Amino acid sequence: MAKKIIITIDGWSSCGKSTLAKQLARKLGLVYVDSGAMYRAITLYFLRNHVDWTSHREVTKALGLIHLDFHFNEKTESSEIFLNDENVEYVIRDLVVAEKVSDVAAIREVREFAVAQQQKLGSKKGIVMDGRDIGTVVFPHAELKIFMTADNAVRVERRFKELFEKNPNITIEEVKNNLEMRDYIDSHREVSPLRKADDAIVLDNTHLTEEEQFQKALNWAKEKSR
Repeated sequence: MAKKIIITIDGWSSCGKSTLAKQLARKLGLVYVDSGAMYRAITLYFLRNHVDWTSHREVTKALGLIHLDFHFNEKTESSEIFLNDENVEYVIRDLVVAEKVSDVAAIREVREFAVAQQQKLGSKKGIVMDGRDIGTVVFPHAELKIFMTADNAVRVERRFKELFEKNPNITIEEVKNNLEMRDYIDSHREVSPLRKADDAIVLDNTHLTEEEQFQKALNWAKEKSR
């Protein structure tokens, strides 16, 4: 019987981290945890409740009122995030949240709050988690670490197609600016900046199909779980 392992998938925005993580979890019978959804849900709460995230006191108070949980949706065969018992899986994908999530995720108290929950979820192993600092901070001893990247123009095009379905008024320039801003904040923040773990395997999917990248990652996972 294959041993339970932790797989971490880090990398830049719009590289398909969540898609790959879900595929691996489904194929290997592991639990999928979308760490990015946690930060998006926290950002949504801050926006809805007009929390001043430059105020240490307000942030600390707000985090004390936030409860995050994941529930498996049998119809979509995926985990969906709940914020204080409300399913916000689709609300958090809005560009309004996307424009602020990197700022919120850079706050020390927010990261400590989220990392503690992520580590608790992974305490029994058998999970796949994607994000920005999963292999470097959350699970530095994970059996398999993947770092995803792709050409910037390809990432912009992918993100534009995804957002255009929900908002036909969005422009490719808006998407490009948003990605560049998120990349800069993610890689320059003081707390847990985005970087490749020394023992992570780089997966550049610029010229790979979804199936090709899945097979590559699946082979790596099988090797590590022997």
